[in-house]
Amino acid sequence: MHVIYGGTFDPVHNGHLRLAVELRERLQVPALSLVPCHIPPHRASPGATSADRLALLQLAVDGEPGLRIDDQELTRDGASYTAITLRQLRAELGPEEPLVMVVGTDAFAGFDRWQDWQQIPQLAHLLVIARPGVELDPDSAPARLLAERHCADLSALHQAPAGHCHFLELPLLEISATGVRERIADGRSPRYLIPDAVWQAIRQRGLYRYCGDRQSSGHVS
Repeated sequence: MHVIYGGTFDPVHNGHLRLAVELRERLQVPALSLVPCHIPPHRASPGATSADRLALLQLAVDGEPGLRIDDQELTRDGASYTAITLRQLRAELGPEEPLVMVVGTDAFAGFDRWQDWQQIPQLAHLLVIARPGVELDPDSAPARLLAERHCADLSALHQAPAGHCHFLELPLLEISATGVRERIADGRSPRYLIPDAVWQAIRQRGLYRYCGDRQSSGHVS
């Protein structure tokens, strides 16, 4: 089984990392791939460049063999569309390998606005992670898709290459990348919210308008 967890990781924080480790263990896979987005099509541009976000992510997963980085979206020009990423992975994995895409309920609520969204379940399973305070409109297309393709048993994702939706509630760390960026911009410490190596690199690179021991590099949050 191949599992991907995408996002802007702007910056990567301990909530992302803890969720990834939890999912790897729940799904009983040797590794999970983090897929940093280049240009998100449905939200504002990230506060740091793709190269900076990738460097921070590499620092974050260093020494954790169960977490990998798939940077394919960073190598493509233009907006990062999930359907394109999944087609590329499916071509690499072949037609029979189970492929699982992790998505939070906040992003899944707008799933019917994604490019080629109706084709995505044919390419991969959808593992929808509950987010605090986010409820799906029961009359919405994403909610109907979840109900139509729902599988109650997580192990069923191992038995088919694609097509299932599973809703999963996990103990999540209440950390947001927006909150981390705002804290840094205000000159407050984000320590224990992000890995120490990531915080050190943010300071060295002057990211997120950090105005501590060196000048800002001009990245906007």
